[in-house]
Amino acid sequence: MEKKTASMKKKQRTGNIIAYAVLIVISLIWLFPFFGLIMQSFRSYNPAVEYGGMVDYIIPKTFSLDNYRFLFSGETNFLIWYKNTLIIAVFVSIGQTIFILCVSYALSRMRFKGRTLLMRFWLVLGMFPGFLTMICLYFLLKQFGLTQAGAVPGLILISVASSGMGYYVCKGYFDTLPVALDEAARIDGASRSRIFFTLTIPLSKPIIIYTALVAFMAPWCDYVFASYVAFGHDKSYNVAVALQRWIWTNDYQGYFTRFCAGGILIAVPVTILFLFLQKYYVEGVTGGAVKG
Repeated sequence: MEKKTASMKKKQRTGNIIAYAVLIVISLIWLFPFFGLIMQSFRSYNPAVEYGGMVDYIIPKTFSLDNYRFLFSGETNFLIWYKNTLIIAVFVSIGQTIFILCVSYALSRMRFKGRTLLMRFWLVLGMFPGFLTMICLYFLLKQFGLTQAGAVPGLILISVASSGMGYYVCKGYFDTLPVALDEAARIDGASRSRIFFTLTIPLSKPIIIYTALVAFMAPWCDYVFASYVAFGHDKSYNVAVALQRWIWTNDYQGYFTRFCAGGILIAVPVTILFLFLQKYYVEGVTGGAVKG
């Protein structure tokens, strides 16, 4: 019996070693592009120091902060682009979270005529890609002066306007909360709004953080619609559009290392958010996927 137990432990240990080895190799492969991006961001674009374009080596021959100094200098509008992206992401995150929470709670707890039809309609409508409406939305925003110079509020408006359709995961999470809590509060005389703010919201921290993070990520990485709305107005670009414009220039080789430095600065806020809120993010996803 002892030999059999020892043999099983040995097999389990061997299996764990192989699994960890495979995971380490996969992690190294996945992280390699990011390592290359970081290294290239510390390579000088000054021809007198080192060739500033694309090269066939990863580790810089000379480490330099020239690219980061350039981003924060007056030679570029990078800080304006970064501010635009941050403003859009923060307002969209707040607006979408509020809309999604309200819609999800109503669909989860209330029963009204047309509820099922409305949910099915939104589900079918969500299957159509958003870029199909880009031309229509552009001309609609243009009528209100929310393109080019007014692209930032325009992008916020469009991102928040239809956010209620993304209720699926949040509603699934609300469905896991006991209805008996709501019924007990109703017996005590609490209104729907009071139940929502004082009972449901405190119990829904994971799904709120998940919703806010997803809403924050979308405009932070948005390129297609942002480039369409802000087209031709440099100070209304977000970082994704602006950096893409850099590699479209005739000086692509000179801007390559600067592009890498900009990419690192873009990744920092999102990475920090996910590191500190990962626990709640996972709980929100798993909790909202149980029921629908």
